Amino acid sequence: MNDDTYISLAHGNGGRFMRELIESVFQRHLGNPALDVQADAVKLQLDAAHCLFTTDGFTVQPLEFPGGDIGSLAVHGTTNDLAVAGAEPKYLSLNAFIEEGLELALLDRLIASLAAAARDIGVQVVAGDTKVLRRGEGGGLYLATTGIGLALPGPVLGLDRIRPGDAVLVSGPVGDHGIAVMLAREQFGLRGDLRSDAASVLPLTRAARDLDGLRFMRDPTRGGLASVCHEISRATGLGVRLREAALPVRDPVRSVCEMLGYDPLYLACEGRVVAVVAPAQAEALLARWQALPEGSEACLIGTLEAGADRVLLETGIGGERLLEELEDDPLPRIC
Repeated sequence: MNDDTYISLAHGNGGRFMRELIESVFQRHLGNPALDVQADAVKLQLDAAHCLFTTDGFTVQPLEFPGGDIGSLAVHGTTNDLAVAGAEPKYLSLNAFIEEGLELALLDRLIASLAAAARDIGVQVVAGDTKVLRRGEGGGLYLATTGIGLALPGPVLGLDRIRPGDAVLVSGPVGDHGIAVMLAREQFGLRGDLRSDAASVLPLTRAARDLDGLRFMRDPTRGGLASVCHEISRATGLGVRLREAALPVRDPVRSVCEMLGYDPLYLACEGRVVAVVAPAQAEALLARWQALPEGSEACLIGTLEAGADRVLLETGIGGERLLEELEDDPLPRIC
């Protein structure tokens, strides 16, 4: 095997090959004043009363898919968690678990994509580590990222702030990421031009932060919109009532779900926000989101109601369907 073409176990042994890999791929793409690849720890300047901290792991297959890849997904996934919690992301750490035999050219593309995503939203990768796994022990590349953000002015967000009558909004169509990744695998003999919604939600969260009626935000990743609604219902003891006619689902997503028996409400999104807001400010938030490219298809989809802690869907024919909490994986694992 050519060491100039593929990852070998020597790239993880702490010697010359590992140093050259870090310098030629990671430092070349991620280099910034705060990244010191020779230090065991870095100093960060945090000028805020509160900082927020999160961590996540990424194992998507395939590593590149329509609309994104594991590199950009790692940045967006972690910084989106900070954004919906009311923070401005500032710093990331990156751990790369690379499988022996991965093409160096593919690794270079993925880290370049990660670096571009970080630059686009103004976040710096300031620390990291690499490990090489034996052939067959990984999915080509696994990434783990930890993020730090600074709390922004605005209302305190939390599940405990939600009240009966509050409105539920989603910033765009649901299920795009789950179906796009599934189609990229071609496991079911299906193909399509659907793209993942994977992207930063910072424009959406920034537009909402000064609304004093904003109660809660979440990005509906694994488990999708339905799982976020169950989280809200469990924590508050309130019912979540969704209107099927108001739910944004693209036709290709709906078609694939109908053919294969999936429900788009349980499928992962990677660039959407679910928000709960006081009813008097629901239209204001909707208008702000719809004025943005990232939120042009935002919809007001439901309300919180006193009573049983359950999630109900008002169907298009006037009935009601109980949305059960997710137990099994709705698709072959995508993240």
